[in-house]
Amino acid sequence: MTRQEEQGDAGRRVGRRSGALKAVGLTLAGFLVLGTAVAGYAYWHLNHNIKGVDINSALGDDRPARAVIAPAATASPLPTGSLNILVLGSDSRSGKANKELGGGDSSGARSDTAMVVHIDAGRTKATVVSIPRDTLVTRPSCPLASGGSTAQAYGAMFNTAYEVGGPVCAVKTVESITNVRMDHYIEIDFSGFAKLVDALGGVDVTTTQDIDDDYSHLHLRAGSHHLNGTQALALARTRHGIGDGSDLGRIGLQQMLVKDLLEQMAGTDLLTDPAKLYRVADAVTASLTTDTGLDSLSELMRLGQSLKGLTADHARTVMMPVVTAPSDPNRVIAKEPAATELWASLR
Repeated sequence: MTRQEEQGDAGRRVGRRSGALKAVGLTLAGFLVLGTAVAGYAYWHLNHNIKGVDINSALGDDRPARAVIAPAATASPLPTGSLNILVLGSDSRSGKANKELGGGDSSGARSDTAMVVHIDAGRTKATVVSIPRDTLVTRPSCPLASGGSTAQAYGAMFNTAYEVGGPVCAVKTVESITNVRMDHYIEIDFSGFAKLVDALGGVDVTTTQDIDDDYSHLHLRAGSHHLNGTQALALARTRHGIGDGSDLGRIGLQQMLVKDLLEQMAGTDLLTDPAKLYRVADAVTASLTTDTGLDSLSELMRLGQSLKGLTADHARTVMMPVVTAPSDPNRVIAKEPAATELWASLR
């Protein structure tokens, strides 16, 4: 089977897992009940856990145009316009917990997972597009918080944008290759994901093949397993023990894991256990970085409430069309014109 055929099969399997949209919901579900579940210091603590980055000010006006929002048919206190949200899973090595989970240089950081979540006007339908981290792109010059800017780079791996310029460069790179404006940015790091799984009591998954990956330290037989946070993170990161060892197979596993984790959350009545609810909320917010339009509990709650009409049946999950890069068999490039047509459909 060719790489392209494997990609197609993976894309179809991933497409059936519409629950991946809830990667955003993962950060929002607990917040919808926090207004009544916590108060005072607890609310202050969780609110101050969230880290914000002023991406709009950093990038200025040299960006794709915002979507034109038509007036709502009925008066509503909640926004109903279309949205594009860049969701990243960061392999940051900063901090003791992240370094222990990720290994390597404590100053290094890349985006292991990248998804563009497009929410249609009316917020009842959505499309989630995964971007393989091994995609070769033209990385634009990006402003740095310390002053100056990064150099433009040709044929750079997509995930290096976050490494050289953080969230601002990740957003600018995505916008440059898609010509789609990112309205918001959400990032969760290594330790936060692991702590979230542990706070929920673990997650049940079913794998369809053996996984034997010395790099992620994950060794699982095909079948059902109950994973703790460290094991779940290893599953999200594994690539060498499945398929051809590329990022394409890992994307399918990540989508499966998100679905299983959300089912775990849905089956846990957090409202009956305030202590557990707080642990889950603390795990999420402590590892969360957003743009300044979402960097408070009230803003996250408002976004979550606006998505209450969105169901899994009305969300589709796909991968950006790619082909093997002519310059490197271990890398991919966007498949044209399919990739351009996909991004155009999200504007």
